[in-house]
Parts: sequence; structure tokens; C-alpha cells
Amino acid sequence: MESGNTLGYSYYMPQGGIPNRLKKMFDFNCCELFGVFNRYLAPAYHHDRCERSVKMKLYTLHKREFVIIILGFFVAIALVTFIGLVGPPITWETEIQGMTLVNESELAKGPFGLKSPLLTTYHQQLWIIAGIETQNQDDEAFEKTFEIFIDLFGIENGKVVKILNHSTRRFRRLECRGGGACEPFTVLHLTFIDFAKYFIVVRFSDLENINQRYHIKNVRFHFKTYSPSFTQLEMSFRFIYAVACFSITCWFMYSLRRFIMTDWSIEQRWISVLLPLLFLYNNPVFPLMFLVNSTFTSMMDALFQVTFLSGLCFFWLSTYHGLRQVVERRMLTFYLPKVILVGSLWLSAIILASWQKLNTAKDPTFSYILDTDNFNNLKNVFIVSGVIYLVYLLFLILKAYSELRSMPYFDLRLKFLTGLLLIVVKMILTITYLRFGMDILEDHFVADLSTKYNSSAEFMAFYGTLNFYIFTMAYVYSPSSSAVLNSSSQITKDNPSFSMVNDSDDDVLYGSDEEDTKAPLNKHASTNHNDDSD
Repeated sequence: MESGNTLGYSYYMPQGGIPNRLKKMFDFNCCELFGVFNRYLAPAYHHDRCERSVKMKLYTLHKREFVIIILGFFVAIALVTFIGLVGPPITWETEIQGMTLVNESELAKGPFGLKSPLLTTYHQQLWIIAGIETQNQDDEAFEKTFEIFIDLFGIENGKVVKILNHSTRRFRRLECRGGGACEPFTVLHLTFIDFAKYFIVVRFSDLENINQRYHIKNVRFHFKTYSPSFTQLEMSFRFIYAVACFSITCWFMYSLRRFIMTDWSIEQRWISVLLPLLFLYNNPVFPLMFLVNSTFTSMMDALFQVTFLSGLCFFWLSTYHGLRQVVERRMLTFYLPKVILVGSLWLSAIILASWQKLNTAKDPTFSYILDTDNFNNLKNVFIVSGVIYLVYLLFLILKAYSELRSMPYFDLRLKFLTGLLLIVVKMILTITYLRFGMDILEDHFVADLSTKYNSSAEFMAFYGTLNFYIFTMAYVYSPSSSAVLNSSSQITKDNPSFSMVNDSDDDVLYGSDEEDTKAPLNKHASTNHNDDSD
């Protein structure tokens, strides 16, 4: 307007008018509305990031305390291994020479009458293993499939009970690599000792040609059982581990009682699952195997062991994947591929572990060699799944380190998890290699005597490693004594960024109070979240 018509006054129309007022009102109400649901919107502290979850002892341990923990881990394993070294042998064995039972001309066919020594349920199982010796002194190797006929009798309080008759015929494979000695083969396997003594009559067929060409000079029969002293040692330490695991489980869950589960870190959630699985792995009902002649008890033991080891594999995959900066833990994208991969390992291992036991319980003369095709298919599934698992786990470890190695708290969690993982894996692989060599991939990779522990030291070292591994993680991942519980502010609860505000500089050991703990987790977060000083 021109100044002549305004009488000395100026008037300006408001910019925006009613729409502007509605916009301000809407923004104010939305801010209040989103403020109510702010804790459920990403990125939020409870979405399991190290500075948004329950403060663990891991954050407050000094370096010397870490050294003490790792040293205690090794000392505990060394102690139980030493107990195993001075402990009893795992197997008890007696030998019968076939040439003392029949004439030399009858060594190729028998019959061989074998009487077992006095047995108890503490011997657990009974194997009768035969080894044929020939006069072949050159390097010629040969294989021969032959038939074997078995009569089995049980003797108890002077009474004789017939268990198997000679109509039960089975095939065995004779493998000779030269030098006169041939590979031993299993004649009979009893999964439970029902009688104090057994009498076995063994006959061979189709070995006459071998006898004519190479001349069988002797047949050695071996009665193998578990040592009763080892059985008592196994029961004692399984019970000790089970009691210790139950106590630590109660303590760990009690220490987390103040915090809602959404505030637990991914390690704490998994430890709360692995501890009960470890309790089952130690099998508190293990003594029932010596009281009840049932395949159910032995199947339970195999199921508990395979389930715990599979859960441990699942824990490694989920933790390394879940620690990464940007990941949504949805069932279809996060958990389902891991369930399929680990589930294939679990299923194939269960079948391999139970197949021989179930068939042997029905027929003591059963041998997996009779069904080689199905056995090899299961073994190949297990091996392929294992290779895929190792490649996937290695990828997740490298990916996690490439994203998180320079971030406070994340690098600490990764270093501890990976360091302890490498220690445990190396120890288990060493025990396995010393026991089996490369034969772990061969045909005797089944629930047979060859896959059991070779000495008490191997049993103690293997069980001790797994138990102390979980116990160590339970202590390190348990809530710190300085964790803050503030019902009025969910953001400050168990948030190291806030719970460490009142700590001294000496208490804050890793990262910086002002810079590291307040740094955004995501690079793009700094562009979307401005610091409001008012």
C-alpha cells in the first residue's frame, strides 16, 4: 500500500494463517505422541546394542581380571584332565585264542565256544571283536565278504537262557592289507548287560578259499567292556557338573530378575538358554542307564548331547550376526536360515548317533556295513552341512569385525567372544584329532566303541572344556554390580552411557566417557539426530 492512504499505519497479513496454526499444533501433538512410543522406535536402547542393554561385568573388568579369568579357565581344565590321567582306564579287555578252542584245520569255520567273564551293569556294554591272522607275508591286500553264524546264551544263577540261535546269519567284511594281520571286525555288540555271564558260539562260512591260499593260523577273540571304575568316575563327574550347572543357572537367572527380557543383551539371552541345555548335556538321569534295560535312556543321552552342541553352534551364528550395527532379527530373515542349517546338522547327528543303537538293541549282530548306502548318505549330509556352517560362521565373524572393531564396547565383546571361542575350538579339535586322527570321516563314524573316549583323561578334558566354557561366559555376561535400575527413565536403565555417569574415571575402563559412549552406532544416525541443548 502507498503511504498516503495508510494514515501513518502499516498493516501486514499474517503468513500462513489458519494452516500455519494447525501445523504447529499437529507438530506439538506428534512430538508428544512419538515421545510416548520413543522407546519402541529404532534406534532405541533396547534393540540390543552394547550401550543400550544391561550393563555386563564384561564392561567393568580390568585387564588383570581378564587374565585371572582365562587363567582360572585353563587351571580348571588342567585339574580335571590330571584327574583323568591318574584315573582308571576307560575299557576292560580280555582275549581268547581261537587256536585253543578248535583244531588248526577248523580255524576257517569253527565252531568257537566263547565264555564271557563275570559282568555287571557297570560294564555298560559288551563287544566281541575278532581278528584273523594269516601266513601272508607279502604286501598283497585283499578283501572278502563272508557269513557269520552266532548262538548266544545268557547265564544267570545257573540258568541258561537262549537269546540268539544259529539261524541268525550276518555278513562281515574281511580286510587284509598284507603282513598276515587283518582288520578286526565286530562279532557281537550288547548294549545292556542283562546276565552275569554269556556263552557265545561263533561259526564262519566262505573262508575256505582264504584258508587254502593264505592259511589262517589263528583267530583272536576280544571281550571288550567299559571299566566299572571308569563308569563310577563318569557318573560322579556328570553329577558334579549337573549340580554346578543347576546352581549357576539359578544364580544367573536370579541376577537378571530385576531387568525385563527386552533389556537383556543377546549374549545374556543365549546363556539363559545354553545353561539348561548344558544341564541336560550332563544328563542328571544318566544312572538310569544301569538300572533299566531300555533304549529310551541311551537315546535320551544322545539327544541331550547333540541338542546342546547344536545349540552352541546356533549361539555362535546368532551372536556374531546379531552384534552387527544394522540387523533386524526377524524370524524369516534372521533365524530361519540358521534353523535350517543347524537343524540339518542336528537331525543327521541324531540319526547317526541313534541308528546303530536302535538296531543293535534289536539285534546284537547288526552292523551298519549291511546298510552302507543309507549310512553314507547321512554321513555326506552331515559333512556338507558342517562345511557350509563353518564357511557361514567365518563370514559372520569377518563381517562383524569389519563393522565393529573400532567401536567402544563392541570390540570388547567381539574380542572376548572370539578369543574364548578359538580356545575352546582348538582344544576340542586337538582332543578329537588325537583320538580319531582323520578316521573321524571314515566308516566307523558311528555310535560304536571306536568313537568313545580312549581314556579317562579325554573324557574329563572334553566334558570339562564345555562346562567351564559356559560357566565362564555366564560369569562375564552376568549383570554388573553397578548396573542401574531406574523405573522412571527407561533410557538410563542399564545404559552404560548413563549408568557410568556417576562412575569415576578409573571405573570406565574402555572407551571415553564423553565421546565414545555417546557416539552414534550408525554413521547415518548423526545426520538424522541433532543434539538439542534445550
